[in-house]
Amino acid sequence: MIATRNSFFNTIVETQNQQVFLPLLEEKKVELFIKREDKIHPFVSGNKFRKLKYNIQEAKKEKQKTILTFGGAFSNHILATAVAGKLAGLKTIGVIRGDELANDFQKTLAHNSTLRQAYENGMQFHFVSREIYREKKSELFLNSLKQKFGNFYVIPEGGTNDLAIKGCEEILSEKDSKFDVICVAVGTGGTISGLINSAKNHQRVIGFPALKGDFLQQEIERLTTKRENWSLLNGYQFGGYAKYNETLISFINQFYEATNIPLDPIYTGKMLFGIVDVIKKDYFSENSKILIIHTGGLQGIEGVNQKLSKKNLELITL
Repeated sequence: MIATRNSFFNTIVETQNQQVFLPLLEEKKVELFIKREDKIHPFVSGNKFRKLKYNIQEAKKEKQKTILTFGGAFSNHILATAVAGKLAGLKTIGVIRGDELANDFQKTLAHNSTLRQAYENGMQFHFVSREIYREKKSELFLNSLKQKFGNFYVIPEGGTNDLAIKGCEEILSEKDSKFDVICVAVGTGGTISGLINSAKNHQRVIGFPALKGDFLQQEIERLTTKRENWSLLNGYQFGGYAKYNETLISFINQFYEATNIPLDPIYTGKMLFGIVDVIKKDYFSENSKILIIHTGGLQGIEGVNQKLSKKNLELITL
């Protein structure tokens, strides 16, 4: 879609569902579709657009001129916020975990495409130590940032808040009511919470966590209005957040070759690996219609390939 300052964050975006054809699906008599949220925008794609949409509107409503948010050095959310701010005519500040990145700023930009592209889209960086970063929700830290930068509209790390969930509730449309199961990768819990809230009564939402830990169950329960229509499937984190191995990379490349659908190794790749694995194990009943939400994140592949290249390992092909 074409993004303009006046329309991009004021529209209802409905994305297409692409059917996946694999021998396994025919064998198990299961239908699989992927909602191509990754095609919304090259950088503000997938759940990043959904989470930012109403936050951008609210910042404008409050007549704020600057958005401040938080993230790591390879955060898709940081880059998406930078681009979204530029599209909306707002300044952006990224509080970045890792004060060592400021030691040689030009070297950091040269070796980190995420931060470089965010910088090229006008984002101002504030690098802090990991210890200080852990205080990102404290009033004291936020006040110190206001003393340094002036007033701003805060979007939390990962983008999840009530307005983000409202945006994620718009992922599903009426045409999606034919599906029995909705699957999505889970990071901070915002996207799945929106899906849980908007899913039909006959639908079950299954989340595939990208992070280790039991905190997500309680967090999602806190964020949602429904209790019985969802579950989490653990065991496909590949060691934890932002970790991956040759098995996952090979799967992503094979899936792309078979379907022409690109996957990222942080979220959607792990989820698809898990879905294929549980289909093999007859987790879904025959004639199930499954919809997978592609949450984007493809811009991070360049950085992953840089790391893989240094180790002479198989790269992700696009």
